[in-house]
Amino acid sequence: MSKQKSFKFREQVIEQLELPKDFVLKDALVTITGRRELLIENYKGILIYEDSFIKIQAKNCRIVITGTHLTIDYYTNEEMKITGFFQQIQYE
Repeated sequence: MSKQKSFKFREQVIEQLELPKDFVLKDALVTITGRRELLIENYKGILIYEDSFIKIQAKNCRIVITGTHLTIDYYTNEEMKITGFFQQIQYE
């Protein structure tokens, strides 16, 4: 079975069992409040942290935040809160 078919099969099983996708697939969960607050859950690590650029490693992608006055207010093993003025949020 190809990787893509395997992923689709897992998604179908998760949907039928009504399980939370972010928990089962360990996908990053990104919650944005306006242009000034961002909460990331299920991340692996901080790759780059600068005043205008933050790069976060998730399981399946990298999340890149650009803006001004970016600050990581707090982080735990499960989540982090970033504040500042966001110009762009991109997935690599």
